[in-house]
Amino acid sequence: MGQAPGRREGRRSERRPRAPRESEFIEDVVKIYRVSKVVKGGRRFSFSAIAVVGDGKGKVGAAMGKASEVPEAIRKAIERARKGMIDVPIVNTTVPHEIIGRSDAARVLLKPASLGTGVVAGGPVRSVLEAAGYKNVLTKCLGSNNATNVVWATLKGLKQMRRVEDVAAARGLEVSDILS
Repeated sequence: MGQAPGRREGRRSERRPRAPRESEFIEDVVKIYRVSKVVKGGRRFSFSAIAVVGDGKGKVGAAMGKASEVPEAIRKAIERARKGMIDVPIVNTTVPHEIIGRSDAARVLLKPASLGTGVVAGGPVRSVLEAAGYKNVLTKCLGSNNATNVVWATLKGLKQMRRVEDVAAARGLEVSDILS
């Protein structure tokens, strides 16, 4: 019938494109760095990427991946971040208490916020907090704003977070004794 010239019928016309694999994790590439190494013939470029992965329910991880191509660096970073995920406490969509996370010259202040505030944070901090599942947090970057160090500082701050129940159990007290 009215077939385009040069086109053959066959299995190709029957194939459907595969849908992209849906991940149960929130994946975010925070920053991609281009690194150059000077060699005899000129410069040799490679790439490093820092990625954040979380389930949105209290698990989050971040990692850096390095490769000679950008997609490979991103894949490595996401894979390593999934392997190194940590549990973080979420209390009523916010952090349990105020804390400052530190990494090298970067310091990140994390403060609880009331419902409806949202995530008040810059790029790298926002990526970590949203991947972890926080909805209402106030933050401030103090010192360096290097994306890599800010991500590590945020994670260190989240690692130090404690629920009231955990503190009470460690001290051998009731929750009401601590809150009063």
